[in-house]
Amino acid sequence: MKLLLVEDEIMLSNIICKGLKKCGYAIDLAFDGEEAIELFEINEYDLIILDLNLPKIDGIEVLSLIRQKNNEIKILILSARSEIDDKITGLDNGANDYLVKPFDFKELDARIRCLLRRSFIQNPTILNFENIKMDTSLKSVFIDEHLINLTKKEYSIFEYLMLNKNKVISSEELIEHIWDSDVDLFSNSLKFHIHSLKKKLSMILGEKEIIKNIRGQGYTILENQGEDYDK
Repeated sequence: MKLLLVEDEIMLSNIICKGLKKCGYAIDLAFDGEEAIELFEINEYDLIILDLNLPKIDGIEVLSLIRQKNNEIKILILSARSEIDDKITGLDNGANDYLVKPFDFKELDARIRCLLRRSFIQNPTILNFENIKMDTSLKSVFIDEHLINLTKKEYSIFEYLMLNKNKVISSEELIEHIWDSDVDLFSNSLKFHIHSLKKKLSMILGEKEIIKNIRGQGYTILENQGEDYDK
């Protein structure tokens, strides 16, 4: 999942960014309201973490501008403004959640996971597909109770495909949601990670292939495996 962190305190921004990357998220950083709007307009994000005390454009105005263009993206306000009126203003202007500084990083991570599960429909923390179980809170994958040791990128790819079962997801969409904006779109990184992911799954599943490659379109996980697609 790809997040935009809007925070003008550079040290705090770097600390949050480092922690979220350890949790497997791709992160873009904005240090003022103007930069936040620019990044929002050229990239696709799953969630925005938004401070309110921002240079150039205030956080509430940033929130309002984003909501004028997108009603679905999840926005979590992370602010030192702790008065109840500030919280009401933020929520009334379209924020999905409000967390006051100082905060515990574990709570921030939990709130992000909760919001992401509510994207479009309420997704459960446990995703199942045949004999595969994915725990999105622990970021773990099991096949017949065998833990599959995946890298952060492999897990993120698999999670996104599991959340979008029966849909064909293009390479561009996967890159947009899993890598930050500095990624080289012409590299073979995605193919490398998918190949490695398939190889690890095949160690338990054998020749049975869960992730299908549809030539010229992208990748999918199909609940009806009857179709014969290119590998």
